[in-house]
Amino acid sequence: MLCGIDEAGRGPIAGDLVIAGCILNSFIDGLNDSKKLSEKRREFLYEIIIQNSKYHIVRFSPSEIDTLGISTCLKRGLTEIMKNLICESYLFDGNSSYGVKGLETMIKADGKVPEVSAASILAKVTHDRNIIESAKKYPEYGFQKHKGYGTALHVEMIKRHGYCEIHRRSYKIKELREPTLF
Repeated sequence: MLCGIDEAGRGPIAGDLVIAGCILNSFIDGLNDSKKLSEKRREFLYEIIIQNSKYHIVRFSPSEIDTLGISTCLKRGLTEIMKNLICESYLFDGNSSYGVKGLETMIKADGKVPEVSAASILAKVTHDRNIIESAKKYPEYGFQKHKGYGTALHVEMIKRHGYCEIHRRSYKIKELREPTLF
């Protein structure tokens, strides 16, 4: 039995980091890397995965990311998943185990291993639903369009409106740095 693990929200400058672990109870057709699926397809598969698996989802807020650092959040999330989903083996998408013992890694596992694909979908849908909810509270930032990533539109909105509570202050954005005199 395998527990697949993946994350969503490592790179954005706003929103939560979401880490999901998933043990499938049955075969699910159409699983793939969440980034290769349409939003509609991800939402459809999310419901099927929830009904046909054991899963655990961990979220870290922007303030936790700023305080602890992204690597510590990832390590804590991976450890929590492994404590909550008892399994024979654990596979995390990527090339780093963040020092977590008993965790295997594989680059692009989210497109190759069904359990990791399922975890990828759980993490991405959870992340995107949360950021879209934040767009209702902060409509001026256009979160529903860029999902918290540092797009030109998002950076322009930060320049115009400043940071809000879901921005990661520890992520330095080149376009927002003070100009130097040299």
